[in-house]
Amino acid sequence: MTATPIPRTLSMTLYGDLDVSVLDEMPPGRGAVRTYVRGPEKRPEVYAWVREQVGSGRQAYIVCPLIEESEKLQVEAAVRLAERLSEEVLRGVPLSVLHGRMRPEEKEQVMDAFRGGRTKILVATPVIEVGIDVPQATIMVIEDADRFGLAQLHQLRGRIGRGTGASHCILLSSLATDAARERMETMAHTHDGFVVAQRDLELRGPGEILGTRQHGLPDLRIADPLADVAILELARDEARRLLADDPGLSRREDGALGRQVRRRFVEQTTVAVG
Repeated sequence: MTATPIPRTLSMTLYGDLDVSVLDEMPPGRGAVRTYVRGPEKRPEVYAWVREQVGSGRQAYIVCPLIEESEKLQVEAAVRLAERLSEEVLRGVPLSVLHGRMRPEEKEQVMDAFRGGRTKILVATPVIEVGIDVPQATIMVIEDADRFGLAQLHQLRGRIGRGTGASHCILLSSLATDAARERMETMAHTHDGFVVAQRDLELRGPGEILGTRQHGLPDLRIADPLADVAILELARDEARRLLADDPGLSRREDGALGRQVRRRFVEQTTVAVG
């Protein structure tokens, strides 16, 4: 179950490789989440506002930048960010750090303090993306938000808005590229996970259906899986009919097709297919 399937997963549903059940309603009692995009020059104002909100009784998440190359570097970045904030704009505010390299009992202690209100701000790596439910946490700041994919940003944003009051998500981004600008605009203007997932697929590509890449442009020369869904469904139904009649593609009239399938999807794929 996911609120925003990654590009490859969404593409697999379009190709008919996965059965899908859709839940298109929010759980009852959830408050609205407003999303804002701010440049790095606004960081002091953003954190001053966070301090003000925390002073009025709210709690906040601060998500440190995604560093795909190294979990160790990401952990160090989270610790440094927490130290800098606690020494400067958030001095005196009860603050803790959560990251993936902590022992389970350490994580539980941190979360108990946050859930109980003893800690007002949780500085975290993307480890909070799933499994965290603190209804009184209504503020989220995501540092260098352009480093994240849309699906992950939406999952992170889903940690707030779990209570009845309004929540606020602030995306700090330099908007250095057109792709980053498009992702941030999508996040600011929609909270529908289906729309976010489709836009993520459009921007990043579906990756490999039979391989390991979770995003990236496919080898298709003509068709567009999103724009040509009707044609894709016809092709899928025909493929199912053909495989029901000739599972091994061994009949004379299917031989050329069988050789082409083996060449493209068995011999050259990045994942071994039996």
